[in-house]
Amino acid sequence: MALTALPKAGSLQLFPVPKGIILPMATGAQTNLREAGQVQIPSAGQAETASRLASFEARLAQLGSVMVAYSGGVDSAFLAATAHRVLGDRMLAVLADSPSLARRDMEQACAFAHSLNIPLQVVATDELERPEYQRNDANRCFHCKDELFAVMESLGAKLGFATIAYGMNADDTRDFRPGQRAAEQHAVVAPLAEAGLTKLEVRALAKAAGYPLWDRPAAPCLASRVEYGRTVTREVLEQVERAEESLRQLGFREFRVRHHGDLARVEIARAELPRALSMEMLDAITASLRQTGYQYVTLDCTGFRSGSMNAILPADVLVRRGA
Repeated sequence: MALTALPKAGSLQLFPVPKGIILPMATGAQTNLREAGQVQIPSAGQAETASRLASFEARLAQLGSVMVAYSGGVDSAFLAATAHRVLGDRMLAVLADSPSLARRDMEQACAFAHSLNIPLQVVATDELERPEYQRNDANRCFHCKDELFAVMESLGAKLGFATIAYGMNADDTRDFRPGQRAAEQHAVVAPLAEAGLTKLEVRALAKAAGYPLWDRPAAPCLASRVEYGRTVTREVLEQVERAEESLRQLGFREFRVRHHGDLARVEIARAELPRALSMEMLDAITASLRQTGYQYVTLDCTGFRSGSMNAILPADVLVRRGA
């Protein structure tokens, strides 16, 4: 769904509560999950998924009202859609707009919220003005989430929302995510993780609900493409965004352009790598990325790996995970 106009930063859009948007998944989960294709939950685990879904919905109802930190990814989108179904206009999805958010991701996030009449507000965040964020060390994500949650707290005080929720799932608790520490410091809740819902289960439930984004590749902020220790600037983020859009125009779906100064290191999902390995396509990739300002272009033979930049971090940093 294309948008003719995006909401301006700070604009509040409230809609009536829709009826019958999604199926009562708690009672129909087993049938729906069997149809979830490559994200199919084994039959032995379907009852557990249905139970976790029920716990998730009950937790949202218990909150009474909530603001959702919404990015348009499958986790936050499923959280926002379910919160809207459970709480109606006692929820608000908050989308942070900053140079680290690709315009394409902004458009897709707004389109999904609009398609379900989810109350949405776009707010401007200024993490790029923080020297600690620009420094781009292992704590960059903490400063980003700290900025977001501070802005949401201020907004919640004005609009009467006491609770903030974000889309951390059960798998995320085992990954290196400094943003979790910011969530803890701001008392932000994670209903998906609390219910024990994994990434696989969230995707399956999103597909069962008919959400077209159920298989959308993860799309972390543009700053995650910049090697640690290299200053994050607006110009760098814009260059990465242009480079990734050029790969998308070449027909690739899951990839990253890792920014190493004059060098672009391209990671493409292994399923798509054979298509990249012709001389014609390699020339096209090189030409496209050089047009965005990179002097050197290299294709990473290992393929796309989520969080590959973390490989250089010391072990003592990684074991802290979100703490």
